[in-house]
Amino acid sequence: MAPGCGGGAAAAALRALLGLALALPLAAGPGPPGGSSSSVILGMRLEGTSKPAAAAPDGGVIQVTEGSQVQLRLFGLDIGPHTGALVAFAELGAKAGANASARADANTSCPVHTQDLVVRPHMDDTHNTSGVLHVRVQPLRKNERAKIYVLCTKHGPGQPWMRHEGRDGRLMVLEEKKSLLPLWLQIILILCLLVLSGMFSGLNLGLMALDPMELRIVQNCGTDKEKRYARKIEPIRRKGNYLLCSLLLGNVLVNTTLTILLDDLIGSGFGAVIASTIGIVIFGEIVPQALCSRHGLAVGANTIGITKFFMLVTFPLSFPISKLLDCILGQEIGTVYNREKLVEMLKVTEPYNDLVKEELNMIQGALELRTKTVEDVMTPLHDCFMINSDAILDFNTMSEIMESGYTRIPVYEEERSNIVDILYVKDLAFVDPDDCTPLKTITKFYNHPVHFVFHDTKLDAMLEEFKKGKSHLAIVQKVNSEGEGDPFYEVLGLVTLEDVIEEIIKSEILDESDMYTDNRTRKRVANQKNKRDFSAFKDSDSELKVKISPQLLLAAHRFLATEVTLFMPTLISEKILLRLLRHPDVIHELKFDEENKKSPRHFLYHRNKPADYFILILQGKVEVEAGKENMKFETGAFSYYGVMALSLLPAQELRSPSHMSSLNRSASLSNPERSDSISSPISGSSNQLNVCTSPQYVSDFSVRALMDLQFVKITRQQYQNGLMASRLDSCPQSPDSDAPKMDTSLTEKAESSVADETTSLLNERNCLNLRSSHSPQENSI
Repeated sequence: MAPGCGGGAAAAALRALLGLALALPLAAGPGPPGGSSSSVILGMRLEGTSKPAAAAPDGGVIQVTEGSQVQLRLFGLDIGPHTGALVAFAELGAKAGANASARADANTSCPVHTQDLVVRPHMDDTHNTSGVLHVRVQPLRKNERAKIYVLCTKHGPGQPWMRHEGRDGRLMVLEEKKSLLPLWLQIILILCLLVLSGMFSGLNLGLMALDPMELRIVQNCGTDKEKRYARKIEPIRRKGNYLLCSLLLGNVLVNTTLTILLDDLIGSGFGAVIASTIGIVIFGEIVPQALCSRHGLAVGANTIGITKFFMLVTFPLSFPISKLLDCILGQEIGTVYNREKLVEMLKVTEPYNDLVKEELNMIQGALELRTKTVEDVMTPLHDCFMINSDAILDFNTMSEIMESGYTRIPVYEEERSNIVDILYVKDLAFVDPDDCTPLKTITKFYNHPVHFVFHDTKLDAMLEEFKKGKSHLAIVQKVNSEGEGDPFYEVLGLVTLEDVIEEIIKSEILDESDMYTDNRTRKRVANQKNKRDFSAFKDSDSELKVKISPQLLLAAHRFLATEVTLFMPTLISEKILLRLLRHPDVIHELKFDEENKKSPRHFLYHRNKPADYFILILQGKVEVEAGKENMKFETGAFSYYGVMALSLLPAQELRSPSHMSSLNRSASLSNPERSDSISSPISGSSNQLNVCTSPQYVSDFSVRALMDLQFVKITRQQYQNGLMASRLDSCPQSPDSDAPKMDTSLTEKAESSVADETTSLLNERNCLNLRSSHSPQENSI
């Protein structure tokens, strides 16, 4: 009976036993020693075997392996130790199957006993109804895969052999499964396959992670060893898809072979799957990938020979696949970083690279240059240092420019947003503050271009413009279309080359003249010790309040001394006249108000109003209204008025007729020609006669300014002081003499100056031409 039979098999055996007991006579006569003379074998089952064999199906034929020692438990009646002599096996045929018992067989005898199953006569573990029979199974013949034997028994000696009917009496001998390779060779191959699996897995990660771009970088800037490794790997890495297909194909081939060998070695498919999975995961994936992810370059270079060999071995399959991938996916480019990713990569790898913070800031600033606009770095308009185009380059203005510390200064007209020119500090190299040169003269002479840019201009484009050398300062503007009306350009601020460079290096550039670390935050420079103070070069308060050029001052001096009788050297010396002109209260300036042209302050003289001063126009134009007909005419520079106001002196002060002079009415009305007629104070019009009796002079004309003016205004008292100073200078008095008193403002400068001041003035200045706005009389001087 087959192993694992239940109660159904026992019942079948019992029924067979009863049938045999009724059908067959009991064996007579004495039996073998220790055995029963009437032993009946009803069935058998497999008790044990020396070689594993497939388990028989439920109720099926017993299966054993060739060349094995088999223990069969026999069931029956009167089974003793020597019952084994009553058991034999006969061939049923190699082609018989498990259903052979179903086939009718009339011949139930066993004429020929097989020698393939050797039965040992002595049985073990007998219990009258069962015992263990030992059988040695001989190897099958060549080309035999399996053979079925049938159990033959007899009731005693001399009795015929009877073939056991039913499946319980069948025994199938199967061919022994042999290993593909010897055990030692299998173990070696398994270890080698694990190594190859790990190598393929590691190279797949290590080599494919090294894209061609990175290998090119390593070849150029790596260490000597890295350069050598990169040169070895780069030729095969260039064939990315071919290398990938070869590595993956080799890895799959190795892993499959490993599973097959483990199955052959273990003999169990489930066990082989578990063993191969554990081995491949640990030794074929985890360990090699962890190693190659850190040292992929070295591992790939040292195993380049094996990689090339497997690429050659797998060429027939991997090369066509790689070409197909090249056509579908295109050529491998490698890892390429855009600007944002590169900046982020530098930030993330900062703890691991050898870049200092300043270098990292510079790289980041250069990469972000294209993403920022000039509006992000400009100086707002309200924080810019600017100069009005109407400014005069006197000491105060130039000091303010120097103290600002800027080298390029915008010049605006009327409004700060209306920038019309640029002033460079180097343009002031040949400008003398004493000349009081108008700013427009300098800006028109140099005519620097004003560079305007829109607020959304990128910093890299702005840097390219600055590099062209046209200008290092640009005006930032935008189109303002808000509100009603037409769009217009709105000036937002200034941007300089320094602003762009500071954005690149991510730091502020300070020099000795900077007042702020950042023009946008208006943070002042700490510990500013070297601030320049130009007050030491400032003129004293006794200097002219209105600055005019030395050339114009000299021209006025020569004109008065030669064209106006009261200021000729016969009455007042040239030295005293020059001192008089340099007096702070003599030179005046009048700013014309365009909105109120009839303003009272525009009038230098009012008709029929007293005046005690003389006026000489230096620059500008005036309108003269005179006569009963109110005749009006315009005059320009070097026209003079009010001579009679100075000539009305007390009689006791006019020492000699040669020192007395007067002008008739026409001469007093800005006659540019020299008056050669000198008359007595009483010769003139009736008005003049009336004035002679009074110390006041009343003008019979009006003089009104038509534009900005510069003019000389000498009062009667100043003129009298000049006359006295000239007399004292020509006739020195003894210390005890009772000299008349005079205004100390004209004599405070002692006669320590030996050289003539007019000559000194000419030598000090370069005898520049007079301004183009002067009259021909001035040019003739």
